[in-house]
Amino acid sequence: MLSVRILLAEDLHMIRGALVALLELEPDLKVVASVDRGDVIVKTALETRPDVAIIDIDLPGIDGLTAAADLHGQLPGCHTLILTNLGRPGTLRRALSAHVAGFLLKDSPPDQLAQAVRAVAAGQRVVDPHLALAAWDSADNPLAPRELEVLRLAARGADTAEIAGLLYLSKGTVRNYLTAIVSKLGARNRIDAVRIAEEAGWIP
Repeated sequence: MLSVRILLAEDLHMIRGALVALLELEPDLKVVASVDRGDVIVKTALETRPDVAIIDIDLPGIDGLTAAADLHGQLPGCHTLILTNLGRPGTLRRALSAHVAGFLLKDSPPDQLAQAVRAVAAGQRVVDPHLALAAWDSADNPLAPRELEVLRLAARGADTAEIAGLLYLSKGTVRNYLTAIVSKLGARNRIDAVRIAEEAGWIP
């Protein structure tokens, strides 16, 4: 029997150890690498050549969805399964745009993980059914890519001048973007806009 080779990325050591132990109980699954940072996923995958990468969405270095997109570009034969505590429709949409093959909530039953790994390795797409329904019913993201960049930086605490410097824009242009964002989201102010976008899963 050929084993499915797995790379696991999870920053919490106890959870990572438990997941490795759980997966290794399956005779057809083999964990060939485990890492605790998003920015080492691609390098490790190129060295170990896994069939499936199980990636936590919240990782230090770079987040799981960014790592998944990079991994798809560097090693398209490796399929990605995202694990998350955040069952937000917008997060699922971002995951699908990052070429993620599976999206599973961390509180799913343990046997679902092994089943999902096998399905993803076989080229199937696996999405938590409740999350899929929520994504189907949810509103589309009204923000343009540049507006999302501005709001993402604002969410990290950057002020208007810092955002302008990072995105090579004038402060007036940044203020115009923030005004448009608040208006599009029906928010009270910038902080409320960040909250709305985070809850919808439009920004990490």
